Amino acid sequence: MGLMTRPTTANRALQRGPETQKLLRVWAHNLPKIDLHRHLEGSLRLQTLSEIAVEHGIDLPSYDIEQLRPYVQVTDDYPDFHRFLEKFKLLRRFYTSKEAVQRITREAIIDATEDNIRYLELRFNPVALSRTQGFPLSDVVEWVVETVKNSQTWTTTRTCLILQIGREEPLRVAEEIVDLAIAFRGSLVRAIDLAGDEVNYPARAFKAPFQRARAEGLHITVHAGEAAGAESIYDAITILGADRIGHGIRAVENSEVVQLLYRRKIALEVCPTSNFQTGAVIGLTAHPLNDLFGLRLKVTINTDDPSVSDTTLTDEYLVAVRAIGLQKRLIFRALRNAIEGAFIPDEERDGLRDLFRQELADYPEAPGEFQ
Repeated sequence: MGLMTRPTTANRALQRGPETQKLLRVWAHNLPKIDLHRHLEGSLRLQTLSEIAVEHGIDLPSYDIEQLRPYVQVTDDYPDFHRFLEKFKLLRRFYTSKEAVQRITREAIIDATEDNIRYLELRFNPVALSRTQGFPLSDVVEWVVETVKNSQTWTTTRTCLILQIGREEPLRVAEEIVDLAIAFRGSLVRAIDLAGDEVNYPARAFKAPFQRARAEGLHITVHAGEAAGAESIYDAITILGADRIGHGIRAVENSEVVQLLYRRKIALEVCPTSNFQTGAVIGLTAHPLNDLFGLRLKVTINTDDPSVSDTTLTDEYLVAVRAIGLQKRLIFRALRNAIEGAFIPDEERDGLRDLFRQELADYPEAPGEFQ
């Protein structure tokens, strides 16, 4: 991945046993993977940012990649949710043209492919991509869809799209994004998402557009249980009809929410490194990943914002196993959960399950999860 020019968060967290670390990295990288929670706006390469800035005359604090890094990537920042979100203010200035939007989309898929991701759900906020230049929202959606469609002919990564609504946006914008998701719904556009400040912008305000999206056959995922508590997860499910929950790690605070997630088989899109960087957990060793698996919830492991967090899905597996203490066999369970939770038709799910069964046949921990 073009961004990885220095030790990653995973490497810094895992200093013990260098030879074991190397072997584990090879193991994790070689695994076929699924990422259900990755933001396009958080997947920009620093080299690309620098080149777009020079080409379009974007005023930056620095054009040197290393000096630019702290403005768009978590480095030694104190873990904080709002500080994490601040990185996107600068990142959103780089959607300067159709070509820039499509380049960023294409490179995000290339980076996923290089990390052996077989199935990717890439989410993006049309407002974020359009705001700097005032592009029509429909145009930026079309540009992303076109790029993803073309990528299916030359990559080993099957990519689907989720249109994201920012919690801070007015209801009319949410309705417009739902209109676009309905208009583009098909083999690529599969769902809508609600993201942003869940503390100050509760889910209930978006009930009407999300009900309409569900009625039109779109899937629904909602960021919840990250900055706010378990009640945010409850609202995402009971008010917005969420099929999946983005993050959801604070479900462990409420047994009724745990039972609701379990009964409805709702997958959690857990992003360990991001959870630490946003302050959702006080440290990786305090991450409730093991507890969530122990509660038999449908846990998946994902990247969130690879560029902002300086991570890959390989890194997230390393963090899960070495820093959090997850048993390696549960990585395979997370992959199975991701297949079951993917926003694809059942016939495609069967094919994805068969693909993973074949590719994981030589891994002794895998067969029990993919029979």
